[in-house]
Parts: sequence; structure tokens; C-alpha cells
Amino acid sequence: MRRGYPRGGQALLVATIAVALGVAPAAAAPEPGPAVRLLGEQIVPHAQEFQGTMVGGLSGIDFDSRTGDYVLISDDRSERNPARFYTARFPVGESGAGPVTFTGTRPLLTAAGAAYGPKSVDPEEIRVDPWSGNYFWTQEGERTETVLADPSVRVTRPDGTFVSELPIPNNERMRPDSGPRQNAALEGATFAAGGSLFMTSVEDPLLQDGPVATTTAGATARITVQARFGPVFAQYAYPLEPVFAESRPQPGLGGNGIASILAADPVDPTKVLVLERSFVFGVGNKIRIYQADLSGATNVLDAPLGNARPATKRLLVDLDDVGLAKIDNVEGMTWGPRLPSGERTLILVSDNNFVANQITQFIALAVR
Repeated sequence: MRRGYPRGGQALLVATIAVALGVAPAAAAPEPGPAVRLLGEQIVPHAQEFQGTMVGGLSGIDFDSRTGDYVLISDDRSERNPARFYTARFPVGESGAGPVTFTGTRPLLTAAGAAYGPKSVDPEEIRVDPWSGNYFWTQEGERTETVLADPSVRVTRPDGTFVSELPIPNNERMRPDSGPRQNAALEGATFAAGGSLFMTSVEDPLLQDGPVATTTAGATARITVQARFGPVFAQYAYPLEPVFAESRPQPGLGGNGIASILAADPVDPTKVLVLERSFVFGVGNKIRIYQADLSGATNVLDAPLGNARPATKRLLVDLDDVGLAKIDNVEGMTWGPRLPSGERTLILVSDNNFVANQITQFIALAVR
């Protein structure tokens, strides 16, 4: 039985949040696809050290309007240094993007106040709570032959201390024959509806939702909507694109999944940017950002996908088209400051996996 918002629930959800915020939901006016242009990029040196840590594995980024800093999470599983986040400055303007300056780092701490032990946590996404200034971050859990550890959403203060943990849907728990695949769980997260809601996404299909994407067929991931303080309201199917190319020399070594999500509108929770990150051995990366619309999708919380209506989507930008010399493993995105032109800045960061043949890449885009 479905919980939360039934048929037509998305409209009710928008209306409910709008009333709570004291605004009326406006009818969506037809608009042309937004123009996206490259402002600039900066590359962080490989193995750069900062305050006794190795900078790398940056898999999530968010802009903190209170401080003007970007908050970044490393997916280091406490193997090089304790699991941690960074703060950094990255000036962006009409004339381009300035250098990245790291301003701080803190370890993520457990409820007991200790640093996480090796491989005990797998951080992926981080968001600044617009109400409290705390950090909500996701981690992917573990699936091996001997360990089944659930993914989670945890809340941390800016000094790294643990605050709380949000519930996750039952279908995203690690069970022998269901739940997320290994290293394909809670990759994306965002606040929505002015901070009233928190949304997460799994990278690949849950085991019970079918196979992963191939060069001949896409796949289906899930986006979950819950209250900022926990209760899960709804879940929607999101259609992933097929893998963009065949791997070489051995075929079948490529994939495509959701690496990050971001509220596209500050009030309307049905409009979400989705970063699809594809990697193919022997070919490279393809990074595409879509605007997804959840308003007509079926709530599939605690239900098989079946004939459910998925979210619709339209392409916002393919990074192959903006003039970058190289596109690496881009995993994080956030809105940055608005430009004098009225355009919004969209800031991306890549995860270099701590290897020398990849780069930590900050990319600044202008979106009209």
C-alpha cells in the first residue's frame, strides 16, 4: 500500500508547501530551454595537502550563503584520512572563475563523538540546511558477501559533531535480494520547498527494480521526498539514459547513474536538476544535467515500479557542448551566486578518486 501522497499528490504537495511559506503556487509559464554557458574552470593540484589531509574524492558541493563558502564532502572512507568535509572559496563572475582556496576542514563524527573508522562510512553528498546552517550528508552503506550496511542521511553541525539521522525508505535498506547495489545507493540529495523538504536519489536501480543501464537500454532509479525532520512522503521513478558508448577493448564495462540532484526552483519541489554521470572504460566520461518534473509521476513508495508513470525530463546541458578541454568524473553540483546579468551560476566539482590520471575539477556555468 502506498503511503504519503496518492494520485495527484504532487499538486497537493506543492500547494501544501506554498501555503506553509505564505505564497500561492503559480501556473507554470512555458519557457524556452535555458541557455547555459561556461564561465570558467579551475583544477586543484593532485594530492594537494590541506591541514594535514589529502584533498580529493570531492563528491558533493553546496554553497553556504551565510559565509560565502562552498562546503565539499570527500568520499574518502577514512582510508587516507578520517571521513571529512572542506570549506572553500571559489570566486565566480562574468569575467570567469578564480582559484580555489580551501578555508577549513573538519572530520565527520559519529554519535559517540569519534571519527569514523576505516571503511565504516562512504560519504557522497552534502547540503547546507537553509534553516539551521547544519549539514545534511548521505553515505552509501555497504553490500558485500559478509556485510549488509544500510545507507543513511546524517545531520552534522559545521564543527563536525553529530546531530541526528533521518529515516530511509524500507526499499532502500540493504537486504540479500533487494535494496541498493554496492556503491550505487544515496549519491544525490537536495533541500526543496524552501528547506521544508529533503530529497534523495539512488544512483542505479534498486535490485528489485531491474538491471542497470546498458548501451541499448536505459534504466530506472528512484527519487525520494521526505520532511526535513524525517517522515517519508513519496518516491518517484526516474528514467536514466542508456550508456553513451561501448567500452573498449572489452565490451560491457560502462555505466550511467544519478550522481547528484538539486532543487531547480526555490519553492516548487516538483522541479529538480539531475546530474547523470556516465563512465565507459577506454572512452571516458559523459556528464549531462537534466531538469526533471515530478508533477505527473506516480508515487511508488513501497511499491514495485510496474506501469508507474516516471518523471519526465529535458536536457539542460551536456558538458561536451560547453567548451571544456577535459571532462572528468563530475559528481557534485550547487547553485552559486547570481550574476549581475540575472543568470544563475551552477557550480560543479569532480571526484578524482585519489588517482593521478584524474583531476579535481571546479566548473562554473551560467544558466539563463
